[in-house]
Amino acid sequence: MAALFENLLHPFTILLTLPFAGVGVVFAFLLVGEPLSVMAYIGVVLLVGIAVNNAIVLLDYINRLRAAGMSRREAILQGGRDRLRPILMTTATTILGLLPLTIGLGEGARLRAPMAIAVIGGLVTSTLLTLVVIPVVYELIDEIRRKTT
Repeated sequence: MAALFENLLHPFTILLTLPFAGVGVVFAFLLVGEPLSVMAYIGVVLLVGIAVNNAIVLLDYINRLRAAGMSRREAILQGGRDRLRPILMTTATTILGLLPLTIGLGEGARLRAPMAIAVIGGLVTSTLLTLVVIPVVYELIDEIRRKTT
């Protein structure tokens, strides 16, 4: 990822989405009263890929706007506005696609329900916090990088 962003610090900004996802997983399992299982952990692995993808989409677009000559603050605000809808739509379709598993519809769905619960819980928190916290952290890291160079 460092090669993709041509920066060693931005991958850490992206990895910051993972604790947000973890918080959502814990809250989701507490809410439904299900114990963690192997399928839940498989759901966490799936969730990591989706949550990180949202941050990559946002930061890559912000970096492209900055490369086009936009100031840091303008690029962050414009990037947030332009990527809000695609990120929310991706998250919503994933959650809606997993609802039948969560409810237990279909053969064997009850066995896979913990996987869906983990993904849904983590996606809700990671998406909301990614849209707010990641741009703030991006600006902080970029300011630190600017001051040190």
